[in-house]
Amino acid sequence: MAKTTAPPSRPPRRRPAQAAVDVRGWLGGIRLSGFMVIMMGLVVLAAFVLVPTIGTYVDQRQQIAALEEAVVVSREEVAELESQRDRWADPAYITTQARERLYYVRPGEVVYLVDDDLPPELVPQEQSPVSDEVGQTRTDWMSQLVRSVTAAGLAQTVKTPTVGVPDGEPPPPAAP
Repeated sequence: MAKTTAPPSRPPRRRPAQAAVDVRGWLGGIRLSGFMVIMMGLVVLAAFVLVPTIGTYVDQRQQIAALEEAVVVSREEVAELESQRDRWADPAYITTQARERLYYVRPGEVVYLVDDDLPPELVPQEQSPVSDEVGQTRTDWMSQLVRSVTAAGLAQTVKTPTVGVPDGEPPPPAAP
């Protein structure tokens, strides 16, 4: 046979309502000695002394890291400039640059410049004309601009759009 258990004889425990905490009783239990007061004072003093010093230390470490990174970048730039200086010391490089950039030639040489040296896929496509006929405006644009600005400045009433009101119905009256 299967055993069945009886329901518990006690109802489940409920937490009592939060009672007000008696601060005086809690603080009365703390005993402070002279040694403890002196030690707490030293801890507070150490915090006041060390916090600015730690902040200064962190700031200086960040500045050092930034300056080290700047030194690395500067060294790379110096290395690039030195390699470029070494290239310009080579007479063959100078001759090549003069020929390519400035189109210099030696006496007696003939130079042919090719204008359309792009491959066909990179050649710009011809654009079709916008219209076959030249259009002309009905009025002078300056006088039309002056009339528009004048009409906007002299307008007496402004029609406010009504939102949510179907066409044909009057707008709801405004509150006094």
